[in-house]
Amino acid sequence: MKKISEIKFVWKLALENRSFRTRLAVTLFLLALVLFTLAKFLAYNEHRPGFTFNDPFLSQFKAVDVTWLTFGMIYIGLIAALGFLTFHPARMLVALQSYALLAALRLITIYFLPLNAPIHIIPLRDPFIEFFGGGTTLLRDLFFSGHTSTMFLFFLTAKSKKMKILFLICTILIAFLVLVQHVHYTIDVLAAPFFAYTSYRISRLINKKKKNKEKILSGI
Repeated sequence: MKKISEIKFVWKLALENRSFRTRLAVTLFLLALVLFTLAKFLAYNEHRPGFTFNDPFLSQFKAVDVTWLTFGMIYIGLIAALGFLTFHPARMLVALQSYALLAALRLITIYFLPLNAPIHIIPLRDPFIEFFGGGTTLLRDLFFSGHTSTMFLFFLTAKSKKMKILFLICTILIAFLVLVQHVHYTIDVLAAPFFAYTSYRISRLINKKKKNKEKILSGI
């Protein structure tokens, strides 16, 4: 109950700020729009002409199905991130903005780089979605790795050293596991943290400029 009260207090305090309310509303709208567009595009992308290339790293070993372990790490990271960010509205806002930018960047990069799935891919099917039915397993949402970049984004938005270590470990493990299963090419995984960092820095820059503008206006 104490933690729930704390969450209510910090969000009430944050939402009293008109600028924060506006930025949050705009961010949620844009995030929903980008995710809707991305979902539609990825469904279309599965049937687009694409190309395959030989990955020297993947060719060194056979694919192994580690689906449950991969999603175990993903859901652990997701729950931990949401649990942490709930107590920090400002960081939550930055995380949501960064994720919206990240999703937009994935749409752009996948559009311009229509890769076919690695030859020996073992599809990564979400156990949670399959258990409740519905959902389509995507094979060609490749460059860059969404799971790896999202987990690295959690690392960037984390505040405490322990949380950063947790998310960094999750990022490395997920990157390794999707390669083990041949779900991604090596370049998809290696590029992911750079796109996550770019999204994060842009979001930080936007919010920093907004705060500086508010300080100037308040001094007038």
